[in-house]
Amino acid sequence: MILSDRDIRSRLERGDLQIAPLQDRELQIQPASVDLRLGNEFIVYKPGQIACLDPRDPATLTAATETVAVAADSAFILHPGEFALGSTVERVAIPRDLVARVDGRSSVGRLAVVVHATAGFIDPGFAGQITLELSNLGRIPVRLYPGMRIAQIVLHQLTSAAERPYGSERGSRYQEQIGPQASRLRLDDANTKSKL
Repeated sequence: MILSDRDIRSRLERGDLQIAPLQDRELQIQPASVDLRLGNEFIVYKPGQIACLDPRDPATLTAATETVAVAADSAFILHPGEFALGSTVERVAIPRDLVARVDGRSSVGRLAVVVHATAGFIDPGFAGQITLELSNLGRIPVRLYPGMRIAQIVLHQLTSAAERPYGSERGSRYQEQIGPQASRLRLDDANTKSKL
């Protein structure tokens, strides 16, 4: 079951669901979603710096990426075929009985920009800013402005509250993240090896 605008407002007022700061509640709370704004930091990949990204070797991620901060009155230009990590302005906290999905807004998709490759799912218990996987699928560069409404979060009611929600008790890697975060896939191997 998807939460309606009425349900979203009610849960925000109760405080168990958090999406903040909402710059304009009337504008951002849609009939069945909440619009999220683009932050001003981006992690960009620098082709040619290394031969291959290796999720087991964090040095490859460090060598192949840089963080770029964009002034509030400026824009980040996403070129055709490029990929960058961004984040939402809003910090969200999802209660144990809800799960969320993040998708791009239709108006942004019509510019050939997608906001997630695979990570549109937000677990119960997650808290933090949402990292966006930005790609330009078109053939023309697109300006992305800090503060623009770029994505929407849709909230679904679970059949029952999660027994083991996302968070520190599970060793969740992105809890309370601020700004875009690079992959921490290397930690999967560390966890697997420690259990062998």
